[in-house]
Amino acid sequence: MTIEVETKDCTALSDAELEELANLTAGGALSFDIGEVSKQRDSWVLVTIVREAGKLRGFAFLTLERIGGTPCVLLGLASIARNAKRDAVLKAMMTDQFRRAVLAFPDEDVLVGTRFASVSGYDAYRSLHDIVPRPDHKASGEERAWGRRLVKRFGVDAGDYDDRAFRIEGEGTPSIVFDYESLKADKIGKGFAEFFSGMSATKGDALIAFGWAKAEDLDRLMPPA
Repeated sequence: MTIEVETKDCTALSDAELEELANLTAGGALSFDIGEVSKQRDSWVLVTIVREAGKLRGFAFLTLERIGGTPCVLLGLASIARNAKRDAVLKAMMTDQFRRAVLAFPDEDVLVGTRFASVSGYDAYRSLHDIVPRPDHKASGEERAWGRRLVKRFGVDAGDYDDRAFRIEGEGTPSIVFDYESLKADKIGKGFAEFFSGMSATKGDALIAFGWAKAEDLDRLMPPA
């Protein structure tokens, strides 16, 4: 069946849609009630909604903005249904967001950043370059600074963040993350999985991760003239 993707202003979300989004999270690793989802509507600018034959399959809150002049796609709460087509849903969601990025920031590299609670989240970054953190890579001072910038932007207490490990220590409740369960998590790589060793998603532990969408890759998503 056809997968339909819509990205719209968060202010356009109805109460019925908010309840629908909250219900979808209940099928994932981290469940959020309608009150928490409503807070995300107020905290973010856009929301991408993915449906299959009219049924909700995934969503992500996001914003397109510049941090210190650098164009960014920042992803907040996201959840994708645990079904056989989740990979296609993820790809459709990210492609729509990249398409919006190239329209907002033509001819520029764009930083994409979010929080992951498990290694599966890295599936969303398959098309990105220079991902941080990544195995066998020692983050530079500037990359560590980007981690701190994202922590500040996401409203995380700096005292709960390890800028060398890019890890957020939770405070006992689930944190706002990109919740996705890969169909092929074992193929992502052992090195990536090690970043999540000892973490508890339900306690609120999370990993700050980002990568770069190159201008030449984004240009391919530009609509025909």
